[in-house]
Amino acid sequence: MARKRAFIPPVQRVRDGYAFNLGDDERQLITRLLTELSQLLMGESDDPRLVRMFPPAYHLADDAEADAEYQRLMREELVASRLTGISTVNAALHSPEPVNEESMVAFVQAINGLRLVLGTMLDVSEDLDPDDIDDDDPLAGEHHLYSFLSWLLDWAVRALGQSISQPDT
Repeated sequence: MARKRAFIPPVQRVRDGYAFNLGDDERQLITRLLTELSQLLMGESDDPRLVRMFPPAYHLADDAEADAEYQRLMREELVASRLTGISTVNAALHSPEPVNEESMVAFVQAINGLRLVLGTMLDVSEDLDPDDIDDDDPLAGEHHLYSFLSWLLDWAVRALGQSISQPDT
């Protein structure tokens, strides 16, 4: 009779920080996606896939000029911050040691950034139910990837919310 293996979360709080319990394929996938995100961030600032990552600071039509000025002043700093976070995440994913809270926050931000870009490409809304995606849909793989990233983000946020006195479950 086969014994059931206990579920090990993909990201968890451990005594010395946070651990990524991901397989090599998952780590490589995330690294590849983050590399693509870095390239996208360094590309054209008006790329429509970045709309959710850099939403308008001002929403009123009368404030279009103010928003353009905000984007002009802040965009470079925001992109630099995201690129630094991606670099931190890539190092953390390939470290055999637990990572610190700063690295976990960067991980959450990077995974959420991937979700925002992918969600924009898929036109994801709150009405989307992942169970309604037909496997024959030409974008089914992208929808599954979006679900995976959402699941991973959920576990990372849970890990950040755990105190050291709580068990590693």
